[in-house]
Amino acid sequence: MKSVALLCALAFSTALHSHAADDSGFVPMFNGKDLSGWVNANCAPETWSIKDGVISCTGIPTGAMRTAKQYENFILECEWRHLTSGGNSGVFIWGSPISAPGVPFLRGIEVQVLDHGYMKHADPKKPRWFTTHGDVFPIHGATMEPHGDHSGQRSFPSEERSKPSPEWNHYRITGNNGTLTLAVNGKVVSGGDKCFWRKGYLALESEGAPVEFRNVRIKELPSTGATAADSAPLDQSWKHLYNGLDLRGWKVTSGTEARWKPSNWNLKLEATDGQEATPLWSETEIANGEFIADFQLPKSADLTKLCTGFCVRGEKNPAVLIGTGRAPIVFGPDQVKPGKWYRLHLKLEGPKATATLTETQEANPQTMEATLEGAAKGPVGVEDFGTPVTFANVFVRE
Repeated sequence: MKSVALLCALAFSTALHSHAADDSGFVPMFNGKDLSGWVNANCAPETWSIKDGVISCTGIPTGAMRTAKQYENFILECEWRHLTSGGNSGVFIWGSPISAPGVPFLRGIEVQVLDHGYMKHADPKKPRWFTTHGDVFPIHGATMEPHGDHSGQRSFPSEERSKPSPEWNHYRITGNNGTLTLAVNGKVVSGGDKCFWRKGYLALESEGAPVEFRNVRIKELPSTGATAADSAPLDQSWKHLYNGLDLRGWKVTSGTEARWKPSNWNLKLEATDGQEATPLWSETEIANGEFIADFQLPKSADLTKLCTGFCVRGEKNPAVLIGTGRAPIVFGPDQVKPGKWYRLHLKLEGPKATATLTETQEANPQTMEATLEGAAKGPVGVEDFGTPVTFANVFVRE
């Protein structure tokens, strides 16, 4: 009985210290059983799973799973393997808490996880702007001065060291005071200096193909004083409403599925002749809070007409209208150009609404304010005026 009690005590002690640092100072980033400590940034619930210590990603939809906390200086080690030839994935360093405008990726520095089979589809006549594994490069607003052979800000690996699918590969990523280096299977091959940001979230990427990670561990290094200006924004408990696979989380009524088509990270409103307009409403309700939605009108869209609109608190009349018409806030032909991606950020404080519209390639957002009437709390909605629209990155928070 004493032996059994001793074994139980030892097992309990081991469980308590499963995230403790080992002799070299590394701490496991996964507990081997579930995804505690990680946040599904914009994927479906089934995109990411863990079994017997292996983190599995279906690759669908394109998106990311990130850490719950930010990191500044560190050494990150992981093993990865693709389950199909030409598989694509990545590790995001110093990333944003949610997707960058108009894309499914976090803003940050990407460390490429790409199987050599991908190059079979590349055109050998075109200039080289990427390799496979080992590229390190800033994405969607981040910046970096690349090491070694490079194209623009993209650092190419000095040699190809990865093994093809389905073999395992080892990455050692060191980030310190804005300098990033990548060692592939034991040798440093790429990196960059003066990374901006130099503090943020770490993330694993889903991008179209099944991929697995294991033995993911981190050793934090002393801070070098990254300021708020050097750092990614902190998470504000954003909840993503569109999962990239289907309309779970939305009120699906008669005709909804005929016009609203999930398409990977895009949600497409199709213009189908003879079908009744079907606005889309969330199951989630907000009162005081914020609503984010990215949208893209087709190049043929006529902004002198009603194109799309955004409703809040269950009100049928749009709080924000895109096109020409009557609403508390209207962004018309002078503010919106067909074919471009925009991010609408709507903040609600009692009856006061503040809408900010940002074009993905522009630095200067457009802001309008209005006083809303009606309900104090309710779902958010996206209007259907018959014009085809592509939506993405729909988030809310109280």
